[in-house]
Amino acid sequence: MSNITVKDLYSLDKTIASSLFDGVTYPWEALKSIKSFILELGATLDPEKFEKRGEDVWIAKSATVFESAYIAGPCIIDEEAEVRHCAFIRGSVIVGKGSVVGNSTEVKNSVIFDNVQVPHYNYVGDSILGYRSHMGAGSITSNVKSDKTLVKVTVDGERLETGLKKFGAMLGDFVEVGCGSVLNPGTVIGKNSNIYPLSSVRGTVPANSIYKSRGEVVDKR
Repeated sequence: MSNITVKDLYSLDKTIASSLFDGVTYPWEALKSIKSFILELGATLDPEKFEKRGEDVWIAKSATVFESAYIAGPCIIDEEAEVRHCAFIRGSVIVGKGSVVGNSTEVKNSVIFDNVQVPHYNYVGDSILGYRSHMGAGSITSNVKSDKTLVKVTVDGERLETGLKKFGAMLGDFVEVGCGSVLNPGTVIGKNSNIYPLSSVRGTVPANSIYKSRGEVVDKR
């Protein structure tokens, strides 16, 4: 399967969680290990750079966390990150260096790479957001199918079993998601691709492309 492996989607030098993907072919395979990985990594973090706040929550001293934000462990907030007013981090979350989790944004069981923006009214669940990806205001990852069956990834006309009931979206590096879009369970978006606002996306979107609507995906010029 092309364009949907960890190697295809992500620059692993742009996350504190790089070793989470050791031995992993498809990025969603790492979702079940995020919690235990954070607990193990958190215990090794440099106390000169990170402080432990509450149970299993490690926050870089250079990060900005608004008083109104709620952060449940296990969680790591990396250096220079910003967690804004009324953000809701429900646990098993890594927020990368320089990343923004914005006002009224909810995140759970996800890895946010460095310099990622989820700044306005977003929901990110059971997802991995690559380096410098951006989710426009009100865009969300839908992580459970309406019939509650296991999520499959559709690529090149084939359906790949994931064995997961909860699986949001895998966003490659430099992905731009337009405002008000819904990324349906099992969505995988290749590097450097753009999603038009108000889109409902499912399946896979190739790298270096523009998603205008279902059936209308064009190459970037």
